[in-house]
Amino acid sequence: MQIGEGREIGVQMIGIRSVVSASALTAVALTVAACGGGGSGTAGQNMVADKQNVAGKKGGTLTLVASGDVDYIDAGAAYYQFSYMIHYATQRPLYSWAPDEITTPTPDLATGQPKVTNGGKTVTVTIRPNVKFSPPVNRVATTSDVKYAIERAFKPNVANGYSGAYMGNLVGVDAFTSGKASGISGITTPSPTTIVFNLTKPTTNSLIGALALPISAPVPPEYAKKFDAANPSTYGQHQVSTGPYMVKNDAQGNASGYQATRSIALVRNPNWDASTDYRKAYLDAINVKEGNSDSTVASNQIIDGQSSANGDFGPPPAILQKLYLKKSPQLVGAASGGIRYIALNTTVKPLDNINVRKAILAVSDREAMRKSRGGAAVGDIANHFLPPGIPGFEQAGGVKGTGVDFLATPTGNVALAQSYMKKAGYPSGKYTGGDTLQIVGTSGGNAQKIAEITQAQFAKLGFKTKLVLVTQDAMYTQFCNVPKKAVAVCPNVGWLKDFNDAQTLLDPTFNGKNIVQVNNSNWPLLNVPSINNAMDAATLVTDPTKAADAWARIDKDVTAQAPAIPWVWDNTENIASANVQGVVNKFNSSWDLSFTSIK
Repeated sequence: MQIGEGREIGVQMIGIRSVVSASALTAVALTVAACGGGGSGTAGQNMVADKQNVAGKKGGTLTLVASGDVDYIDAGAAYYQFSYMIHYATQRPLYSWAPDEITTPTPDLATGQPKVTNGGKTVTVTIRPNVKFSPPVNRVATTSDVKYAIERAFKPNVANGYSGAYMGNLVGVDAFTSGKASGISGITTPSPTTIVFNLTKPTTNSLIGALALPISAPVPPEYAKKFDAANPSTYGQHQVSTGPYMVKNDAQGNASGYQATRSIALVRNPNWDASTDYRKAYLDAINVKEGNSDSTVASNQIIDGQSSANGDFGPPPAILQKLYLKKSPQLVGAASGGIRYIALNTTVKPLDNINVRKAILAVSDREAMRKSRGGAAVGDIANHFLPPGIPGFEQAGGVKGTGVDFLATPTGNVALAQSYMKKAGYPSGKYTGGDTLQIVGTSGGNAQKIAEITQAQFAKLGFKTKLVLVTQDAMYTQFCNVPKKAVAVCPNVGWLKDFNDAQTLLDPTFNGKNIVQVNNSNWPLLNVPSINNAMDAATLVTDPTKAADAWARIDKDVTAQAPAIPWVWDNTENIASANVQGVVNKFNSSWDLSFTSIK
């Protein structure tokens, strides 16, 4: 899951290993308990409680203050943490996440946990028979709607960022995506309440994990097809909901409550039945106010105001430190299970030279980057790509790292960097070529500081750069997620777990087979066959210990390629007005809009 600036970071959203035994699940849970908090800068202070008070008062309107927009208002395409905050309140996928759950998702549209048969190649799910779509559809959702929702996510006009990574082994996917079949034959609906997934390989873990993402939220084909005929699809602007809230719409289904880059108005779904849902949905309405580019002003408005909370940004360093040191209850941190890094495009010269990339990592001052966001309060300095709490983190080296010399010094090592530049063919130890590297970052606040620090680090080695600053959503959707734009450096990217498996941190982001032309998440465009094949093999491993070992080896291999500068395993810092009873969704590490209330 894409991380937002100041928040975060899987997952974007997103832990399950249901195919393994109960004892194995316990082992995974213990791994999370052992690793998840120990390396976090705010552990034990201003961190979310082990068990939250989810009781609240009904009524009221919450204002969610945001700097930018969701990446996609269409849940089928969304892959950004802030977007998930909205979609988990408006949609009901087969599975989702209760506030305090981080390992096993909660049955949502589904009635219980999935049934795995056929040696791990078949997954069967039963859904509730009485969950209705919001107006103007107003009918009960069926498994055919779930099938259509997943199929549309494989189409280029929807451009889902994770469908191929986690569901690519469904029988019939290739025929469907090539246009040789009208549907995915590996998804069948023997009854309105039963859906069956058949796989070519027993990659059950990733399939089941993906069923807890917005991709499995039902979409009514008879209503959506006319919108899905457009490229890109306009269904998001006419969406219907199954969750407790919906984007305000008119009688024709036009989402009048969504004004791109400006606001999102969520109102109650009149067809939502509380008896079918674990959510509390205390709030009457949620108003998202976007375009708040000054995080200091926005944070103070939240802290000093009423009925407000942060959306896609965290408090700036000065405010964070003030709240952190006074242990203010208005600041609630959550270990994100994610990482922030600066992506280097491995297909752009001279970044296609591995020694040039190693030099850039060696010279980078990651301590300065973390300090610009608030110092130790925001998390530990990263030196590889699996974060604390993810199986495989300790096996890959834990907080000590994988052992590569070019990430051994958090403040940077100019001499080592110059030695790598010499290995790359630059005798002076500095770049002497004529290329200018384009850096596309997020404008304003902490993000812009990181982008500027990045530019300064490149200058130490003689690189000429051009810094382009845009909004957070544009940085992703218009530049860094689009390979043909050939952006050399993306300094403001990050990734959250999609579920509690190392695959979700490494496969969508570093597997060359998952590079797509729209909504791409492999920002370095890393495409190393041996790594790709190792990932394919690791997805078939169901034993949790062996899987952790396999993904740890992959983490080491990816780190050795120097495709990005990993600089913080961060926490998400959430702030709210004093009259807000905030509840954090620990899996997403952000406010849970379906449990948060006004005091």
